[in-house]
Amino acid sequence: MQAIKLGKFLNFTAEIEVESPGRINLIGEHIDYNGGFVLPTAIDKVIHFKLKKRKDNLIHVESIGFENPLKTEINNLNKSAISWHNYLIGVLHYINLLCPNKIQGFDCIFKSNLPVGSGISSSAALECGFAKGVNELLKLNLSNQDIISLCQRAEHDFAGTKCGIMDQYAVINGLENHFLLLNCQKITHKLVPAQLLKHKIVLLNTNISHNLSTSEYNIRTKECQSALNCIQVKYPEYKFLCDVPLEIINEFKTNLPSNHYKRAVFTSEENQRTLKAVNFLKDGDVVQLGNLLYSSHKGLRDLYEVSCKELDFLVEFTRNISSIKGARMMGGGFGGCTLNIVKEDYITHFINDISEAYLKKFNIKLTPHIVKTNNGVKVL
Repeated sequence: MQAIKLGKFLNFTAEIEVESPGRINLIGEHIDYNGGFVLPTAIDKVIHFKLKKRKDNLIHVESIGFENPLKTEINNLNKSAISWHNYLIGVLHYINLLCPNKIQGFDCIFKSNLPVGSGISSSAALECGFAKGVNELLKLNLSNQDIISLCQRAEHDFAGTKCGIMDQYAVINGLENHFLLLNCQKITHKLVPAQLLKHKIVLLNTNISHNLSTSEYNIRTKECQSALNCIQVKYPEYKFLCDVPLEIINEFKTNLPSNHYKRAVFTSEENQRTLKAVNFLKDGDVVQLGNLLYSSHKGLRDLYEVSCKELDFLVEFTRNISSIKGARMMGGGFGGCTLNIVKEDYITHFINDISEAYLKKFNIKLTPHIVKTNNGVKVL
């Protein structure tokens, strides 16, 4: 069945083809919606789209790997019971608001080698690649910033995840051999060379599925906003939680609910870790960079409380192995991947050992991914 579907993809005559990458975030987790700095990059795992115009008003989108094609019209955009449809319906809704009466019927087919639910932002890759393809196919002249913003709104309002701007921004603006130091308040970035000195980034997918819109992700955004609201009563000059110094957060230790206080402490500390990571990358100091990753995981586990036993096991396994410089959970949490900085000549040995240990502990097979930095969404 899969081979037949893949054949359909290969035989699809396209007017426009687009590749849309996933993304990783080296450090700065759960910081984008708190107004801080993050350090993402696009990666070489992608979704490949093909699009062509139709002569009627039908919009027909088919996926290699997912059942139930999306069939709709621009004047009939309602939320679907099929989750992957809603990312695309949301994108079409907001494109139509920006470009009224310009969307005509088209066919789209896509295939992906991005693992879903692994924390490498398959949803943003889907949204941004689809939006870019529609924009190019129908010559709508939307800017990259337009696409980033409308895709974030689609995820908020149609998929139900109150994400920050990082995922869509990195998917659009990624540059090979670089990380993006993204200022999530100003929505601007600086390029940071990805100097890992004979080390590579290895992702280990726990294969524990999670859906951010039904997990604790949205709860964390509310907890952080509540903490900020409390602090602003005394210090109204702080507009974002990441801007509040740790000493001021500590003034509110007895005023804030315990979990809100912990979220605020993590947010302040993680933002500072991101800025330190930039300096270590520039200096080629992979050891200190790795130490920051371990500190980040500790904060995500103990203060932000978004880890799980499978993620913790994988991170702890890497400690005290000289060829592994650092590890942490990555993404929204409660499953997904760990990110590991591993010396190139140790990768095979590492993957074999940790896969065996994980299988023995949880009776679940790991899926490893050795990833490279990549450019953002591109029209082929």
